[in-house]
Amino acid sequence: MEQVPFIAVEGPIGVGKTSLSKKISEHFHFHLLKEIVEENPFLGKFYDDIDAWSFQTEMFFLCNRYKQLEDIEKDYLQTNKPVVSDYHIMKNMIFAKRTLKNTQLNKYQQIYHTLTDDMPLPNVMVYLDASLETLMARIEHRGRRVEENIKASYLKQLREDYHTFMDHFETNHPDIPVIRIDGDELDFIKHQDDLEQIFALIKPYIKGVQPQ
Repeated sequence: MEQVPFIAVEGPIGVGKTSLSKKISEHFHFHLLKEIVEENPFLGKFYDDIDAWSFQTEMFFLCNRYKQLEDIEKDYLQTNKPVVSDYHIMKNMIFAKRTLKNTQLNKYQQIYHTLTDDMPLPNVMVYLDASLETLMARIEHRGRRVEENIKASYLKQLREDYHTFMDHFETNHPDIPVIRIDGDELDFIKHQDDLEQIFALIKPYIKGVQPQ
């Protein structure tokens, strides 16, 4: 029996995950799952003082993402309805390992594994990346208040952490295809041909799904 398509779009802040997820959703008629970002009451404080607000920020994201994925599994994946998400809960550990102190991280990891060990994995991962200059420009352009104080040094390290995470993901999950997209080379917002190229990369992994 073929798996219900569950695509997760991942990558560092500002790379265009939500924009691409929306376009995949519209093209292939998938349900769109969007992560809660600006609703996190700690996020603005986090970018002002990472040490003071990292645990609260990460716990809010973890609990909300867990609830979202739990609902998606019940309402869509178990009823054979394809889903595309602009994140996967696995990303939580990327941020937690970078920002939490050892004692906090140990507690966080225990809670994380308790909640997520039986969560569904995506069966296709789209990994968007772009240069630091591109990420900073896009963050500035979209003008989210909670992101006003993101430091270039933090974003640079986050991008490197994502590289490491995705390499480990491919090693540990060889049965899950990872489609890597260079956001500096393919501008799927401005150029329809670039977007069509991404659709063509995804299509072989979602057999039986008919685009509009």
